[in-house]
Amino acid sequence: MNTIPTRVINGEPSFSIATDTVTVWMTLRGNHIAPVIFHLPQGDVTPYSLAPWTPTDHLGIDPLLEMLRGDFWCMPFGAQPDGPAHGEAANAQWNCVELTESTAHLRIHAQDLGAQIDKFVSVREGQTALFQEFRISGLQGSFSYGTHPILDLSQFPFEAARISTGATRWASVFPDLFSRAELGENQVLEPGAVFDNLSEIPAIGGEAFDLSRYPTTTPHEDLVMLTQRGDERGLGWTAVSVPGYVWFALKNVKDFPSTLLWVSNGGRTQNPWNGRHLGRLGVEDVCSFFHEGLEASRQDRLAHLGIATAREFNAQTDISLRVLQSVVPSPTGFGRVATIEMPLPNIVRITDEFGTFIEQPLDWEYVI
Repeated sequence: MNTIPTRVINGEPSFSIATDTVTVWMTLRGNHIAPVIFHLPQGDVTPYSLAPWTPTDHLGIDPLLEMLRGDFWCMPFGAQPDGPAHGEAANAQWNCVELTESTAHLRIHAQDLGAQIDKFVSVREGQTALFQEFRISGLQGSFSYGTHPILDLSQFPFEAARISTGATRWASVFPDLFSRAELGENQVLEPGAVFDNLSEIPAIGGEAFDLSRYPTTTPHEDLVMLTQRGDERGLGWTAVSVPGYVWFALKNVKDFPSTLLWVSNGGRTQNPWNGRHLGRLGVEDVCSFFHEGLEASRQDRLAHLGIATAREFNAQTDISLRVLQSVVPSPTGFGRVATIEMPLPNIVRITDEFGTFIEQPLDWEYVI
C-alpha cells in the first residue's frame, strides 16, 4: 500500500484503526502506537504516553526519542553494535501492507537484523483491547526483543496508581547505575537489589521504597526487571489500577520471560527530557537482560536462574510473538490488582486486593 490517510499527532504523521470500543493511532516511522482511546461506559480514557515534545523540537536526536510515545516493537532490545538503540524496528520507516477498519498489517525489512518483521495491530468489536503480533522471518542467530508500552500517569494524584504483576520468581533493580548524577539524572533504588515485593524495594541509603504506588513524589529514573512464573497455561500479567479503570498486559512467559518497569518521573534533566517527562511508566514485556542491549543479552547472565535473556532464531523458520494490552472500567474504590484469571473462553476476571472483581469480554487465548 503506497498511500494511507494520515493526520499529524504530536508532530508525527499518524494513521488509525478503530472499532466501537477502541481507536488506535500509530506512526509509520518506528510504528509507535499512541494515542489509544478506549471508549468506556463512563467516558474515553487515553492511558498511553505522548512525549512532552515533538519531533521538530529536538533535531539531531534518535528518531525513537523524537517520536517517543505509546508502544513500539524493539528488536534487538536496547543497544546494539551496528544500529540504533532498540533496532530499526523502533526508529525506521515501516510499510503498510494492508489496512482495514480494525487491522493494520505493517512490514519492515530491518537491515540491522538482516530479516523481515511483519507486525499486525488489531482491535475487535466489543473488546477494549489492543492485539499485536510480531512475525519474524529470515532471522538467524540469538537476539533480544520486547514491547515498550509507556503509560502516562501524570494526570493522577501522587500514588493514585497501583502497580502489580503475576507471581514472580525473581525480581531485581538494574545492577549498575541506571541514572547518573553527572548527566543531571537522579536514581532512588539500590543498584542490583533483589526484592520480593514492589512495595519494599531497597533504596539507596538503606530504606525501603514503595514502587507499587505511582506517581511518586520524588523526581527519579529507575529500572527494575521481574520474571514471572506464569499460570498453568503459561500466561503472565502486569496491571496498573487507577481511579476509573485498570490497564493490564497479557503475555506468554515462554516468549516474554520478563517485564521491565521503567520509572520515568522527571529524573532526567538533559535534552530532550528537561525534567518534564513526569509520571511515565514503561511496562515492557521482554526477552532481554534489562535494557543493556544485544551483547549483554547474548551473554546469558541469568542462565543460573533459568531465565532466558535472548532467543535463538533460525532463518528457515518463521517465529510469531503475540501480546495483548487491555483496559477495563473499574468501580470506585477498586484497589491494587491481586489476580487476573480466565474462568471461561473469551472472559477475563480481574480481582483486587479487597476481593472485588470485574469480568470483561476478552480473547485471552490470542497469546497462548
